[in-house]
Amino acid sequence: MTTTQDTPDAQDYAAYIASLPRVLAGSAVLLRDAAGRVLIVEPNYREGWVLPGGTVESDDGESPREGARRETAEEIGLDREPGRLLAVDWVRGTGRPPVVAYLYDGGVLGEDDLEAIRLQESELLSWRLVPREELSGCLRGSLLRRVLAALDVLADGSGTAELEDGYRVR
Repeated sequence: MTTTQDTPDAQDYAAYIASLPRVLAGSAVLLRDAAGRVLIVEPNYREGWVLPGGTVESDDGESPREGARRETAEEIGLDREPGRLLAVDWVRGTGRPPVVAYLYDGGVLGEDDLEAIRLQESELLSWRLVPREELSGCLRGSLLRRVLAALDVLADGSGTAELEDGYRVR
């Protein structure tokens, strides 16, 4: 027996799905230069600095990896396949559902890559490369902790860091 959109079973299922808790998803890439400095961008719609990345368009079927690639291409003009998953962070929020933040290895940028960066002017003011020891002056809260955990993963060759609000749980 097949069900259609008009049957009570389909309506019950749709109501059930609508009643489930909501979680947002975001993804970003960790890009570095040959000296190990991290590429950060300055958005025009809020204070502070962030990594290239953004919201995963999950309603359109986009995966976190696809979202990281799309956002990086849109924001800084570099269309690069993200590398391995460095960190997954469950970030609680006030006035919004929690966010699952995926952070991928964006690799090391050469001089040609750095020269090819073109900012999405509708969202970004500037970009810069920042050494690890100066990141705390630019990034805040769970994002800072997530980036530092990802840099540790890269340095020690360990597996993906599981985080909650930027703090390691495994």
